[in-house]
Amino acid sequence: MDRPLVGIIGNLLIDQGGMFPGYERAYVNNDYVQTVAMAGGIPFILPLISDYESIKRQIESMDALIISGGYDVNPLIYGEEPIQQQGFLCPERDEYDIKVIKIALELKKPILGICRGLQILNAALGGTLYQDTSIIEESYIKHHQDSRPDVPSHTVNVIKGTKLYEILGERTFTNSFHHQAIKELASGFKVSAKAKDGVIEAIEKEEGFIIGVQWHPEMMAKKDPKMLNLFKELLNNVRGKNNGR
Repeated sequence: MDRPLVGIIGNLLIDQGGMFPGYERAYVNNDYVQTVAMAGGIPFILPLISDYESIKRQIESMDALIISGGYDVNPLIYGEEPIQQQGFLCPERDEYDIKVIKIALELKKPILGICRGLQILNAALGGTLYQDTSIIEESYIKHHQDSRPDVPSHTVNVIKGTKLYEILGERTFTNSFHHQAIKELASGFKVSAKAKDGVIEAIEKEEGFIIGVQWHPEMMAKKDPKMLNLFKELLNNVRGKNNGR
């Protein structure tokens, strides 16, 4: 079989100054691209568009998807008003991600959601989020680290019997760059990992390969084989299917 084609959901970078203030650029962090290539896939950056049929063609062309990190998820999606800690919102990204997720599920494409990717997976399918970890009563861990992206900052305990347990084992150390987190879990998902303060760090669906993680494994994959294994397993779930390639 040919190397799997992996679509990485793009983002909008809005210039804050320079020659083109307010100018929008389509991008993803290069760690996503490099890690997919290291795992044996062929990476494609999928830019944000709005037309449903065009998005469907994008997703049909890919063997697997990575829902990348990015801006905060709009709380209006899950029926809440924004609190004062709410960060920057990008409605175009929210709308695109939700369409991508629903189309990908219909087409039974393997999905790996990362950071915001986990959060929008949950919100798009009926779950809710804590808009800031400071409002989680039992949370005491620093979930937005100040160290280098490839440096692990806290422990994550993985729940036995999950797909993630088969990939990572019962415990791993992760980086952490988020201030939102899962509150109510979307129907059809189960929790597959938690931080020691109880914050949900990973979720997955029973059917197929749909996993979301709260940390950034692509930033750690060059040094941590466990993190690279997440991407390899995403590709293994393509290779195990008859998708006509």
